[in-house]
Amino acid sequence: MSSNVHHTVGEPDSANRPAPGSPFPLGATVGEGGTQFAVHSPDADGIEICLIDDDGGERRIALGSRTYGVWHGFVEGVEAGTKYGIRAHGPWNPSDGRRFNPQKILLDPAARTIHGTVGSAEALLAYEDDPFGRPNTVDSLGHVPLAVVTAPDVPPSAPRPGIPWDRTVVYEMHVGAFTARHPDVPAEHRGTYLGLTTPAVLDHLTRLGVTTVELLPVHATITEPGVRARGMRNHWGYSTGAFFAPDPRFASTPGAEIAEFRTMVDALHSVGIEVILDVVYNHTCESSVDGPSISWRGLDAPGYYLLDGRGHDVDLTGCGNTTDSASPAVVRMVCDSLRYWATDMGVDGFRFDLASTLGRPAWRFDARAPLLTAIATDPVLSTRKLIAEPWDATGAGYQVGGFGAMWSEWNDRYRDTVRRFWAGQTGVRELASRIAGSEDIFGGGVRKPWASVNFVTAHDGFTARDLVSYSRKHNDANGEDNRDGTDNNISENHGVEGPTDDPDVIAARGRHVRALLATLTLSTGTPMLLAGDEIGHTQGGNNNAYCVPEDAPADRSWAIDWESADRDLLAFVSRLLRIRRSAPSLRQQEFFFGRDTPSGRPDLVWFDGRGNELTTDQWHDDSIRTIQAWVDGGDVRSYASDGHRVDDASSLLVLHSGGPTEVSLACPPWAAERFVAVFDSSTADGTPVDATAIDAGSPLSLSGSTVLVLRSVGR
Repeated sequence: MSSNVHHTVGEPDSANRPAPGSPFPLGATVGEGGTQFAVHSPDADGIEICLIDDDGGERRIALGSRTYGVWHGFVEGVEAGTKYGIRAHGPWNPSDGRRFNPQKILLDPAARTIHGTVGSAEALLAYEDDPFGRPNTVDSLGHVPLAVVTAPDVPPSAPRPGIPWDRTVVYEMHVGAFTARHPDVPAEHRGTYLGLTTPAVLDHLTRLGVTTVELLPVHATITEPGVRARGMRNHWGYSTGAFFAPDPRFASTPGAEIAEFRTMVDALHSVGIEVILDVVYNHTCESSVDGPSISWRGLDAPGYYLLDGRGHDVDLTGCGNTTDSASPAVVRMVCDSLRYWATDMGVDGFRFDLASTLGRPAWRFDARAPLLTAIATDPVLSTRKLIAEPWDATGAGYQVGGFGAMWSEWNDRYRDTVRRFWAGQTGVRELASRIAGSEDIFGGGVRKPWASVNFVTAHDGFTARDLVSYSRKHNDANGEDNRDGTDNNISENHGVEGPTDDPDVIAARGRHVRALLATLTLSTGTPMLLAGDEIGHTQGGNNNAYCVPEDAPADRSWAIDWESADRDLLAFVSRLLRIRRSAPSLRQQEFFFGRDTPSGRPDLVWFDGRGNELTTDQWHDDSIRTIQAWVDGGDVRSYASDGHRVDDASSLLVLHSGGPTEVSLACPPWAAERFVAVFDSSTADGTPVDATAIDAGSPLSLSGSTVLVLRSVGR
């Protein structure tokens, strides 16, 4: 032990601090004259708080009290800004998960701010040569990030927008990649939280018409050992190192990430845009038992992780470990973290990565599992948007449609069906179910159509441009010999793999991508767009852009190329979202049941390309490539801001996948007599070639794959 290490015991002595003897809140709480520390570690024999000075000197303070398995104590003189770690003393018994090793300085699981990065991979290991062998005697100080004592700050002040679900349009983005190459963002703010506060960025989002940004993980990230070994770093952020701390890599000023994050939230709220966080509570950065001991594993592995009877991690996530969603320690940590981000940090909702694991305290999924129930019934969290990614790395974890009433879910069946239809691989039967809100998946109970979060692209997979430009993945840059990423892309290159200057190929790709985006935007449910798709962003055919070289700057880390933006495509998507906003019948809050509306017409009827109602045989004929949907506007069941029911014109949607053809507009006796085209996906910006009123039953010539929106005249 070095000469600059001291052992003392702190005693609370002020009413302004947590009450003497209180083990909560966990973490470091600044009070008058010092700081209260509380660390969950029920099986430890002792816990030391290690205060680290700027020269790396260490002062150790033993926490003298243990209540409910939480070690706690007040340390005088410790102020905000102090860096600290934790050393846990206790038994080394890996076979039952107890891996206490005081040579490993640990990151506080409740840290609000972290400082530093990981160093030697060997120093981070708690064991010598075998995870179930002898403990490692190498001190990890200097090789692991430290927590920073953080004083309370002023939370965001702009009112939350409170966008109703039926009006929600989600926009999934990576904080760094979105602005790293934006010419109108100040250089010092590119790739940061403050980059999203720039007027040009806010103007883009509001003009586009999205209501809710969904940020890829912003919890502090520590790259996985295997990725580090290849000289890469985790770009997406699905490798959490601290569930309460904003990721320092997105701060323009080191140490200012909390203030800058709150400024970002305020700026987005001020223009009416919600902020949702993609959160990763299903696993941590510590990988499996042969991975590093950075935080949770060294404090209470049996309490934080699912372990088998021999002390091995149960891996339901494909990431080496799985948090135990039935453990009180995990339920408390996750709910405390979520409430912190919802209240102190001002966010409007959460998208839960691999959410099925949160409902699998045992092998079988249970929508009423302890953690899912705690989240959905929490008085704060139940007022926020909750979105589940309803699968994990196992077949038993695929639970699309299986979550409770409070949850919306990513709908990958929507993604695959829409991709297959526009690639000419399927007929119209399942397509109709998907664009009508997926009642077959989410209906039959109390859920609404907006429970289906519809998407055709996301961070995980091809961008929209790449989806129509590549027939196979090109992931060599990831350093895994192109083995990573899915091979099931349902993509089409239109005759040339990758970039081309062939005008016919370019035209075909443009028609294809516009049809995909139009279908997404006009479908019942909650649409989710991938940031950059509206301007033609490409990743060069990489469908798993999760990592970049360790030293890559933000502008070379899958950054969106704003200088090459497709302005026509931007106008196209903006037009689509304006139509969606102005047509409540296209974003209904109730499923279609074929009910008669007050107008005397059915709520939804399907027709073929000749204008006749689809027959049973046609529904099961996968060669059918044209469908028309009559959506009646007389019984929308949506409400205006004043609480009154809204009325709407009726709409006729025409979707055709294939070559040139002629269709006849649907003309049953109860339909509107005349229609006006308001959208045509065959044009570069969606503007119809002819916007004059046309009679029902009129023939229309389509030059290829097309989505049309016509509105009834006189309702």
